[in-house]
Amino acid sequence: MSQIEAKQIRLAYHGKTILNNLSTSIPDQKITCLIGPNGCGKSTLLKSLARIIPIDSGDIFLDGQPISALPTKTIAQHLTLLPQILEAVPGTSVYELVSYGRFPHQRYLGGLSKQDRDKIHWAMEMTEVTSLANSPLERLSGGQRQRVWLAMALAQDTQTIFLDEPTTYLDLNHQLEILELLQQLNKEQQKTIVMVLHDLNQVSRFADHVISMKEGQIYQEGSSQQVLSHPVLQHVFNIDAHLVPDPVTQKPLILGYQLLKS
Repeated sequence: MSQIEAKQIRLAYHGKTILNNLSTSIPDQKITCLIGPNGCGKSTLLKSLARIIPIDSGDIFLDGQPISALPTKTIAQHLTLLPQILEAVPGTSVYELVSYGRFPHQRYLGGLSKQDRDKIHWAMEMTEVTSLANSPLERLSGGQRQRVWLAMALAQDTQTIFLDEPTTYLDLNHQLEILELLQQLNKEQQKTIVMVLHDLNQVSRFADHVISMKEGQIYQEGSSQQVLSHPVLQHVFNIDAHLVPDPVTQKPLILGYQLLKS
């Protein structure tokens, strides 16, 4: 288990406040989605929680300890982050890329151990990329590449996985594949999943916990029913949405929307 908590964190770039006295706690072993308009601070919060970006003030805790005081290797054994833009050296094979996930667990100048190789094979099997092991990454489709990057994150064997817009540039079929795989990892492996998503119907379907943001602050967080409501959508996105219960999940489903008139 890994408990992640932010208390009154603040972060600014070039004098512009991105996160403003923000506090939240990430539910353990749940799927949490961050939503909000472009530029509201979602990706910055994600990277701050993973200590990719340092905060200016406030505190972020991992299992009760200030994350700023923990060794980088310790953090990498608890948290992994897949950014929105993913690049690899041309010619990198699928197996090679997935093996990079084992770096936080390796000794200095040590090769891959049996445990490392077992984790790599397990991650590739979970993401169904085993048959692509020797393929160069650049020859794969977008959906296949996304699965390989996810396999690398799984090979890192962390309790918590952060993902910044994991379905971007994917068609509907591949979007659903990735989200169902993340849901499977959450339910079967008890992984804590935290991701930025733009499709609110996908958020409603897959999230256990939703954090809505606007202008660097959290407006409301809670279940899909609590957050994907008329008042929140009006305030956060400036839209008037037509909401109905999903016939399968009974969670909110957006059938249509329009901009609020000023």
